[in-house]
Amino acid sequence: MAASGDIRPQTVRHDSAAPARPRLIEMHRPDAAAMREDLLAGLASPAAAIAPKYFYDALGARLFAAITELPEYYLTRAEASIFASHLPAIAHAYGNRDCTLIDLGAGNCEKAGRMFHALRPSTYVALDISVDYLATSLECLQREYPAVRMLGVSVDFTHTLALPDEVTRVRRLFFYPGSSIGNFRPDEAVRFLAQIRAALDRDGALLIGVDLVKDKATLDAAYDDALGITAAFNRNVLNHVNRVAGTDFNTAEWRHVAFYDPQQQRIEMHLEARRAVTVRWTNVERRFNAGERIHTENSYKYLPDQFATLLTAAGFSVQQRWTDARDWFALFLARAD
Repeated sequence: MAASGDIRPQTVRHDSAAPARPRLIEMHRPDAAAMREDLLAGLASPAAAIAPKYFYDALGARLFAAITELPEYYLTRAEASIFASHLPAIAHAYGNRDCTLIDLGAGNCEKAGRMFHALRPSTYVALDISVDYLATSLECLQREYPAVRMLGVSVDFTHTLALPDEVTRVRRLFFYPGSSIGNFRPDEAVRFLAQIRAALDRDGALLIGVDLVKDKATLDAAYDDALGITAAFNRNVLNHVNRVAGTDFNTAEWRHVAFYDPQQQRIEMHLEARRAVTVRWTNVERRFNAGERIHTENSYKYLPDQFATLLTAAGFSVQQRWTDARDWFALFLARAD
């Protein structure tokens, strides 16, 4: 760790007759019919597409975890170095007292948990698509921090950012680490950030991770690694689509394509047909010619001032920004304006 200190969670002692338990609240329940309709509409469109949220079935989640360990995938290490070097400054800038920490796409809750001893939240709200996915992580974190009230909430916040009524509006700090904001087009990102702003009072803030523009070779390698883990992650989405939508994709017939487009300032990921193939579902079929692609992900990269402009357009004022040593990744702290 950096000289600023160990940021691992510190055990909090708390004497209580009954151990604290996280509460799980289901506000979103997967709708199989709606998912199928969404996927098939994307596949039937003239420019076929699959939304990146469908990457994350059980195998997809494990493959992504492996991606974060790859030498080419700098994002995780760059972000971790910012927290290692600047966590005390981040906590001081926000005001490390009695906040409600709201973790967007919490997953294993590890990133938020590492900030607990510095931010000292009174309540932690972990949002993800499934409460089942959150349950084990929250149980472990609750044992480390029994004095912190913890809620796990299932919600698809990419559509509507909804929170339980019991979550106070006072001193909310939304936390959106990683670079997931890059999956939105810039206009979509502003609309999403505006939803977060609408959920804040004047004392609220947002701490968000952003991947920055850098050389094309570095970006291309991060999304097309030598071991082929990202290729497997991309192609595995077809297995998930088969199960959800009843299609008959053969993953061997598709190859992974990823590249950085400097004009659009985004990584594009596609699946490209190795030869002419026909994909069938229900009473429908679609022929893909050799070389025809299915668009699976965009990941926009920003110059710092560009992202600050998005935050301003969404109703925030940028309070502070921290970057890693190479200026490859940034964390923004933005206040409700």
